[in-house]
Amino acid sequence: MEHPPASKTYSIPLQYRIMENLHIVFWLFKDLAWCLELKWLAVIMVIPTLVISIVIAWRTRYIVSELCHNLAVTVWISANSYWMVTEFVGIDKEMSPLGITYKHLAAIPFVLGLLILAYYYLWYRPRHRRELETM
Repeated sequence: MEHPPASKTYSIPLQYRIMENLHIVFWLFKDLAWCLELKWLAVIMVIPTLVISIVIAWRTRYIVSELCHNLAVTVWISANSYWMVTEFVGIDKEMSPLGITYKHLAAIPFVLGLLILAYYYLWYRPRHRRELETM
């Protein structure tokens, strides 16, 4: 298979790629179990999905673009898992002390993920154009 010509390439160790691919498998099992209302399986799958996400973010901490994207994924999984659990325990539509539903509290980590990416794309990346980073 031919690769497109490029002056710069980005590669990661095979061990990292295997972990990232396994992470996708766990994430899909979690969301499929949520969809099928297999509560015990969905909640159990949060653990490896979230842990691997944190490990991936930690391993990429020296590459700002990767770190920011991986942190955004980690908070996305956290928000998604919190939302799932609120549905499972039947409080998703109840009002929290903040005056919004418990389900809508998941917006906090979702927004945090967007803020992390906004920091990268709007502040960090324009100031470091010459650094070899992924987009």
